[in-house]
Amino acid sequence: MKILLTGKNGQVGWELARSLAPLGEIIAHDHASLELADADAICSVVRDIKPAIIVNAAAYTAVDKAESEPDAARAINAHAPRVLAEEARKLGALLVHYSTDYVFDGTKPGSYVETDTANPISVYGQSKLQGELAIQASGCRHLIFRTSWVFGPHGGNFLLTMLRLAGERSELKIVDDQFGAPTSSRMIADATAHALRVDGAEGLFHLTASGRTSWCGFAREIFKTAGLNTMVTPITSDQYPTAARRPLNSSLDCCKLSKAFDFTPPPWQESLLACLRSLGKRH
Repeated sequence: MKILLTGKNGQVGWELARSLAPLGEIIAHDHASLELADADAICSVVRDIKPAIIVNAAAYTAVDKAESEPDAARAINAHAPRVLAEEARKLGALLVHYSTDYVFDGTKPGSYVETDTANPISVYGQSKLQGELAIQASGCRHLIFRTSWVFGPHGGNFLLTMLRLAGERSELKIVDDQFGAPTSSRMIADATAHALRVDGAEGLFHLTASGRTSWCGFAREIFKTAGLNTMVTPITSDQYPTAARRPLNSSLDCCKLSKAFDFTPPPWQESLLACLRSLGKRH
C-alpha cells in the first residue's frame, strides 16, 4: 500500500514518517519537493503515485504572520486540502488531514465537541476551517483530526522556545488566561497510525492529550520536569498583544475519538516527560 505524506519535515510529519512505516510504502514530500500552493504540482504528484492513503501534515502555521499574509495562509491551509481531497476522491483514496482548536472562538465554558459551531477569530483559524469544509464537501473518504498546542523535539514550538529562553533569562512572563491541552507530535502520529488500522472509520475527530492547563502552567511544568529554576510570572493576554487573537478556551473533547478507535489520549504531562527524555533533558 502506498502512502503519500506531505510536510515530512514538520513537527507531526517527522513523527508520521516513523509511525506510518509499518503500514505501507511511504512517499514523503516537503515544501521543496512539493509546493502545496501549486495545484498543478499537487495533481501531478498524486496522479503519479496513486496512493491508497494521503496524509497531509503540511500547513501554514505562522498564526500572527497570517494576519498580514492571508492569501499565503489560505493557499496552504484551504486550497491545497481541497485539491488533495478532489484527487483522493478520484482515486478512492483516504485523506488524513490535521486541523486546529483555533477554528473555535474560545467562548464556550466547557470543552468543545465536534458538532459545536466553529467561529474562528484569526485568519489562521479561518483558513484551517476552510480546509476542513473543503474536504468534507469533496465527497472523499477522510479523517480530519483537530488538535491543539502541538509540541515535540523537532520544528518550532512552545516547548523548544521555553527551553531556549530558559538558557537566556532567569524570569519569563507567560500568558495565564488561555487554556488548552498541550499535545505531543509523537502522540498525534501514533494515534493516526492506530486509527488507520481501524477499518471504515472516517469523519471529524478531536485529537489532543488529556488534561488542561494554561500557557503559564505549561511553561512551569516544562521547567519543573526539566529540572530548571526559571521563574514564570503569569500575565494576561492583554499584557501580551499579538497580531492574531487566540481563543481563551481551546479545550477539545476527545470522547468521539476514544469510542471510535478504542484509544485513550494520555495526560499531557506524560507526553511532556517522554519528549524531554528524548531531548536528553530528563533521565
